[in-house]
Amino acid sequence: MAFRVHATSTGPVAELAERRATVTVEMTLSADPRILPTRHGTVRRKRVVVEGSAELIEGSGARFTTRAPVVVFAQGNDWVGLLPSQRIRVRGRLSPADPGQLTAGVLLVRGPPEVLSGPSLPQQIAETLRAGLRQAAGVLPPAERGLLPGLVVGDLSLMDEQVKHDLKTAGLSHLTAVSGANLAVIAGAVIALCRVAGLPLFVRAVLAFLAMLAFAVVARPSPSVLRALVMGSVAAVALGTGRSRDGIAALSVTVLGLILFDPALAAEYGFALSVFATGGILVLAPRWRDRMARRMPHWAAEAIAVPCAAQAAVTPLLVLMSGVLEPVAIPANLLAGPAVAPATILGFAATVVAPASGEVARWLVRPAGYAVGWIIWVARQAANLPAATLPWPGGTIGLLLLAITAVAGWLLLRRAAWRLIMCALAAGLLFAALFVRPVVASWPPRGWLLVSCDIGQGDAIVLSAGGARAVVIDAGPDPVSMDRCLRTLGIRQVPLLILTHPHFDHVGGLDGVFRGRSVGAVVVSPGHEPRQESARVSADISRRHVPEWVASPGMVWNLGPVSLGVLGPVPEAVSAGPGEGSMANNASIVIHARWATGSALLSGDVEIEAQAELLRQGLPRADILKVPHHGSARQDPDFLAATGARAALISVGADNDYGHPAPLTLNRLRGLGMRVYRTDQGGDLAVVADPTGLSIVPRGH
Repeated sequence: MAFRVHATSTGPVAELAERRATVTVEMTLSADPRILPTRHGTVRRKRVVVEGSAELIEGSGARFTTRAPVVVFAQGNDWVGLLPSQRIRVRGRLSPADPGQLTAGVLLVRGPPEVLSGPSLPQQIAETLRAGLRQAAGVLPPAERGLLPGLVVGDLSLMDEQVKHDLKTAGLSHLTAVSGANLAVIAGAVIALCRVAGLPLFVRAVLAFLAMLAFAVVARPSPSVLRALVMGSVAAVALGTGRSRDGIAALSVTVLGLILFDPALAAEYGFALSVFATGGILVLAPRWRDRMARRMPHWAAEAIAVPCAAQAAVTPLLVLMSGVLEPVAIPANLLAGPAVAPATILGFAATVVAPASGEVARWLVRPAGYAVGWIIWVARQAANLPAATLPWPGGTIGLLLLAITAVAGWLLLRRAAWRLIMCALAAGLLFAALFVRPVVASWPPRGWLLVSCDIGQGDAIVLSAGGARAVVIDAGPDPVSMDRCLRTLGIRQVPLLILTHPHFDHVGGLDGVFRGRSVGAVVVSPGHEPRQESARVSADISRRHVPEWVASPGMVWNLGPVSLGVLGPVPEAVSAGPGEGSMANNASIVIHARWATGSALLSGDVEIEAQAELLRQGLPRADILKVPHHGSARQDPDFLAATGARAALISVGADNDYGHPAPLTLNRLRGLGMRVYRTDQGGDLAVVADPTGLSIVPRGH
């Protein structure tokens, strides 16, 4: 291991990385490209990270062959379809890797890759099988369509971001990390067929090993797959030789062997979580099952003991990783567990038969969709529960506090009387979390009229239309945050969705608006810049069969307590601005919202040119101003003054790269007598009616 670390951290690649040299690299990919989600910016950019081995490097007047692990960061659709074992040529700038990583350097690439050779035959077969499952899953609803390939072969390319978030919050994200459960199903099926055929033990073991190895190639050798494959191989050897199968011995051999083979796994939380969960199931689950079996059926005791043991074992790692506890994970795993096996078996069967018969694969996928749908429903309900995740001190202090708590809990629960008291306290806390807390600290405040959602660097405004209905103006950059805001407000119907302009930080969360809600119509800006994002939004709206209207001044809607009037963009402002970004901003839809107790001016991202044009056309006064463009410096002082607003709302992300809101703008707003409210400081901002007019209530973080 020491030689491996030395070889990686020294040599020509590491030296070029220290100098941040620009080089041309020929490399072989060792993993699938991973798409990083876009969280901010004006345009959706497909950012990709992929691992590989650099084999030929040219740069700084030198040309040499090597075999050094590198990580590539790139952008563009040309990277998405690449497969492991493909050889490519790229040009980029080398940078040093993070400390503690067995990587010679990080390669930052701007252009597309030049493919030198195709993938190997096993990788071609694996991709054919994965593609067959993705096509067969096309008959399922979008959420199930994305989760089934992830559950069966770890293919997350179609996974919905909201489903990912719900699985993570509910402690179910391990289901998409292919591991021992998947390999156990495959090996068990092969052994059962061999037993029916009357094959000897040795042949059964060899065939089970080959089946697990083939499945690992299809599912990709992630840390959890490697752990499960080696443990399964040890079990296969035990089966073939007639020896007893010792789970702890197999796990120990696996850990030592894999870390010797790939020392980088020692720093992988995914590998550690897989090992700890397996160890918990092997060591703790049998003891807990036997104790509980005295008071309940054996099958029920085992069903409860396995998730409890796994969660107890991984909790120290979760505290070290992220400083959270997941009390909801145990019941969520208990409820979702029965659906995993049928979904995996049917999904794998569909994967195998899809290249031969797509129709048969689709018939197999349909019942698997019901099992996957149950898992999604459990994850969604668990994620919505209060205190689904609990904050806990991270690092060594959190680990020490967890140990003290565990010892104290063990001492208290040893006596029957104390167990009854603790159960009563737990029941009281659960009742308080589910029923009392929403009454004491309810959100949104009673009689809310408008909420500016805290969705990071972007805009998302919700106006109450009565009951569970609301008008949504912009959807922010993140569908998960957008859906969270609407769920918190109890919105189930959106009669009108207004997208002020097609910048990603205003339309990227569109899926979050549509998730589980009916949308009556979508109003879009007459501006079409940036064209790629505008076309994507229009295609998405058309796919959902929702009417799309183009805004024009004079449009009016009366929905519940609110009246909405379109003030802009005026035609002269659509093409105004010094660049493409400013042109799109100036084409923003500007809305004047009125209630019986006051009004608000919702101004999108309009900049100086459009503000001056709106001022020339005649600007109505408002009590509240949604400050244009997240409080950027490009504001017309006369425009701000003409609104006559007493309060200013700024939707902005914390520590953003744009310097929003600009100090100059903040000084101007305060100089005009406006009180400034910011989502990065106050969280969701609610406008409510009071006896004197309108008030603003920050939710806080």
